[in-house]
Amino acid sequence: MTTAPKDQTPASYSVETELVVAGRDPARFDGFVNVPIVRGSTVLSPTVAGLEGHTGRYTYGRRGNPTVEALEQALTVIEGGAGVVLTPSGLSAVSVGLLSVLAAGDHLLMTDSAYQPTRHFCNGVLRRYGIETTYYDPLIGADIAGLIRPNTRAIFMESPGSQSFEMQDVPAIVEVARAHDIVTLIDNTWATPLFFRPHDVGVDLSIQAGTKYLSGHSDLNIGTISANARTFAQVKQTHGDLGITVAPEDAFLGSRGLRTMAVRLARHQESALTLAHWLASRPEVLHVLHPALPEHPGHALWKRDFKGASGLFSIILKPVPKAATDAFLDSLALFGLGYSWGGFESLAIPFDCSTYRTATTWEPGGPGIRLHIGLEGTDDLIADLEQGLSRLRRMAR
Repeated sequence: MTTAPKDQTPASYSVETELVVAGRDPARFDGFVNVPIVRGSTVLSPTVAGLEGHTGRYTYGRRGNPTVEALEQALTVIEGGAGVVLTPSGLSAVSVGLLSVLAAGDHLLMTDSAYQPTRHFCNGVLRRYGIETTYYDPLIGADIAGLIRPNTRAIFMESPGSQSFEMQDVPAIVEVARAHDIVTLIDNTWATPLFFRPHDVGVDLSIQAGTKYLSGHSDLNIGTISANARTFAQVKQTHGDLGITVAPEDAFLGSRGLRTMAVRLARHQESALTLAHWLASRPEVLHVLHPALPEHPGHALWKRDFKGASGLFSIILKPVPKAATDAFLDSLALFGLGYSWGGFESLAIPFDCSTYRTATTWEPGGPGIRLHIGLEGTDDLIADLEQGLSRLRRMAR
């Protein structure tokens, strides 16, 4: 990190300042502001004793280099945990996190609102290795105690839920988990640690798909796992044993995105709320699933625990034929039809949770559309949605 002014310590910095200074040490790299991209696998040791004793700062490229370490150190500051490891994608961060705390014969409690590839990992890989998963209602709160078995080792949360945006009572679930010595994990991609810091409420592993807001430019796949002191050694060991590594170019892009994360998220939040309020007034829209809206069922939890809201939310249209929904989406000019989110561009996808939910029933009353609000002008985005909804009405006649 850069050296703090004499009258100010890093502990007193705002998160905006931490985003700029964390993980950087210009003096180490001849004054260059950004940590350079360091490529390499072999790291030489000056002596046999140093080689055999692993006394060097780096021992092998897979075990870390200055570019990767810079991002890990910066995220450790932002997350407030004991350490961070990087993975090649958000899904790999989820899988490494789960494999770090589970073993054959263990039982996992997984929120029914989880990102669907997370479910595939649980139902496929974990099941093959003798780990049983029980899905639970994301609104269960402290009543999750009734699902705990003698072999329950971990509880996985995602708040808000993927696509459906249920808010979980994370502190209540953590309290139950701690009483039973159970590890807690959360997919915190939607909020990022800028709007919610899971470690502050006792969550053990805070996981992000850095592909989204850490990157911010839709040109990077990367995952992050922040662990507290209770779990970091396990995570670091599993990460190394699995041979997980991130290319230095990707770590560099992650660090670059980190520096502008606060200003981007502020714009995403403002624009998304503008669009959410506008969509809530439209006759074609049955519900807007945005936790920051007062009418959202989880608004009180969001207001209690979160400092902000990102650019992702969903809408439920009033019942119309699929052809009308498709026509609406196909007509959009500024909303791309593509998976992922968190970049500068606006996106839209249709979704239906009813095909895979097992602990809850998804009956929203109409077709679901997930929207990511990018950095375009809100007036332009509203005009684009308005013409799309006009086409939907015509097709629905």
